[in-house]
Amino acid sequence: MQAKTKKPSLLVIRKNALLPGFLIASGFILLFSCCARAEDRPSSSPTPSVKEEPIRPIPQTLPLDSRKVLLGQKLFTDPILSHDNTISCASCHSLAKGGTDRRVRSIGINQAEGEINAPTVFNSGLHFKEFWDGRANTLEDQVDGPLLNTKEMGSTWNEVLAKVRVSSSYPVAFKQIYPDGIDAKNIRDALSEYERSLITPNSRFDRFLRGEKEAITQTEKDGYRKFKSYGCVSCHEGVDVGGNMFQPLGVMGDFFANRTVTKADLGRFNVTGKEEDKFVFKVPSLRNIALTAPYFHDGSAKTLEDAVSTMAAYQLGRDLSPEDLAQIVAFLKSLTGEYNGKPLE
Repeated sequence: MQAKTKKPSLLVIRKNALLPGFLIASGFILLFSCCARAEDRPSSSPTPSVKEEPIRPIPQTLPLDSRKVLLGQKLFTDPILSHDNTISCASCHSLAKGGTDRRVRSIGINQAEGEINAPTVFNSGLHFKEFWDGRANTLEDQVDGPLLNTKEMGSTWNEVLAKVRVSSSYPVAFKQIYPDGIDAKNIRDALSEYERSLITPNSRFDRFLRGEKEAITQTEKDGYRKFKSYGCVSCHEGVDVGGNMFQPLGVMGDFFANRTVTKADLGRFNVTGKEEDKFVFKVPSLRNIALTAPYFHDGSAKTLEDAVSTMAAYQLGRDLSPEDLAQIVAFLKSLTGEYNGKPLE
């Protein structure tokens, strides 16, 4: 039976915050004030102090076990984890494609199409929960999702362990790191340590926050000013510019009107079963957002401009001016960082 279309709840999950509108794109939700407009201010602005800003730079390094990172990288790129040995974690989360596959929905074993847009793996270790509906509390918990999903890797832990234990290289590598050798817990641990290493510091915007006044253009500075004055940072804050709360999709308009609502559209409701959690999703990170089209949990927005303007209509009930749209998009593009010292493309 298909779910009936229902207008999203106006409930705001985060307490003690005035959140009149939300802009969700695949990556992300951009939150604008429904009534406030960006003030006319001098076009130039001083370089901010990191302590004064709601967004913080990504750290250059993290304290991780390099042995686990290398082992996790091997597992992440190895199709042996899938039932038919054709799909690896990297198949849907390619580091060459912004940590995604740039598909509306990913393709798993037997050419099965997934049910939701694959989020980027970059900076996922900075999130407070994993998946669009937040059903996994940690990266370790997240591993079972794609591995056991019949439309993704379609495997079982018994099958994975049997294959890994008879491989030519894994037994020795695991024994050097884990006294108890190969088991599901240790595979989860190695994969998660690798995923935590996938940070993308040194975006031009991070350099701006650290004091490089000319690291971003005046247009990007104006876009950031409007990003703040509209209220976007109420949801997109901190080191990952999001990824730290849940919010509903659709406030000033019904995003799900004139369409058949799927299970994926129900969001957090699939985890809690609470009516108020229908159409509620984890606020995604805006880091590297320019590289992760298509956008939204359903991949329905093809470009960043489409995502921003579409959500402005549903969340604000009005059109953005061409200038506002261009400046906000320009700012978002300044959030593209580096991986292993090389700019992401």
